[in-house]
Amino acid sequence: MELTVVMPCLNEAETVEVCVRKALACMEEHGIEGEVLIADNGSTDGSQQLARDAGARVVHVDEKGYGNALMGGIRAARGKYVIMGDADDSYDFTALMPFVEQLRDGADLVMGNRFRGGISPGAMPPLHRYLGNPVLSFIGRLFFPSAIKDFHCGLRGFRRDSILRLQLQTGGMEFASEMVVRSTLAGLDVREVPTTLSPDGRSRPPHLRSWRDGWRHLRFLLLYSPKWLFFYPGVLMMIVGLVAGTALVFGPVEIGELAFDVDTLVGSAALVVIGFQAALFAVFTKVYAAEEGFLPESPRIRRLIDIVSLEKGLVLGGLLALAGLVGLVMSLVHWQVRDWGELDPRESLRIVVPSATALIMSFQTIFAALFISILGIRRTRETSIDNAAAAAEEAAAAIALEESSQHESLSQQH
Repeated sequence: MELTVVMPCLNEAETVEVCVRKALACMEEHGIEGEVLIADNGSTDGSQQLARDAGARVVHVDEKGYGNALMGGIRAARGKYVIMGDADDSYDFTALMPFVEQLRDGADLVMGNRFRGGISPGAMPPLHRYLGNPVLSFIGRLFFPSAIKDFHCGLRGFRRDSILRLQLQTGGMEFASEMVVRSTLAGLDVREVPTTLSPDGRSRPPHLRSWRDGWRHLRFLLLYSPKWLFFYPGVLMMIVGLVAGTALVFGPVEIGELAFDVDTLVGSAALVVIGFQAALFAVFTKVYAAEEGFLPESPRIRRLIDIVSLEKGLVLGGLLALAGLVGLVMSLVHWQVRDWGELDPRESLRIVVPSATALIMSFQTIFAALFISILGIRRTRETSIDNAAAAAEEAAAAIALEESSQHESLSQQH
């Protein structure tokens, strides 16, 4: 079977029948061997029987949620290709050929673009059309190397085996973003074709909740991009903190009528520490996500870990700690010069704050080196197991070859 059209369904009695008939008519018109599969997520309005009467196959998906329903349908699909679309009659199931043609041409994922194909009046709320979809799609293109202009189009086609290999995890509306992001990160062939969006044929409100589901999409994009979630903000904070702190170490800084002194120096030190911790979290996240298969392994992170070994991390942390201790000794000398009496905070803090910052960062560096080494234990163990398995296979092959040679030699003697 070439094609399965999967439609998630939750109480779509008003529209599911016409959607099924349109998809079947399209496949019949173009000679496509296929099926329509309804992934029912617990309908109580008779949608299941209406779909069967229209010619669809129905599978029940117990786990609630848009993504869960779709994954249940994708797993149950019999077609080489899958086209998914909502069962609310907002998408034109008679116009599936652009998706099929791109899939036949070798694409792994073919996205519909409603902004290029046309959005009928009343089909999409202004909040979604002018804010939600454009902003979230822009963030998706910014965070990930994707050219997709409409991340959230519900009509899309893909190779079933390619999507199943991704092992998609999300169960809600953010499933739409995960499919695009994971396909892009995996290096799949992702394309886009124009499609149309019409007002749905239901009399009830849609399942989509604008702010809740919009936040879930944004949260997913952030969690799958440690660079934008941790690294870039962390580096920016470190740069601002270092520049401001370096200027304030030598004395107050006046800009017009504003005077910046040791209180700003303390804030600058806090920015450096927080930024450094955020950058470390970016590395932790990339290593862990690559080990667990959530994100592809980053060559840059791998080179960084290979260069900055546990021992080098401990040495770097030790040097920072030494610098901090030297600074604290200098502060004691400064106090001694003042005969152990009352100190001027504007002088003493210019020594103590940088020293304390260096000490804090030294322990952050040491703990980070230890933690990354712990994350690498599993990788090392798995590599050893793989090497042992490969060696065992080679030994077994050698034994089999030797036995075959002996048997052939005996046969020749006979």
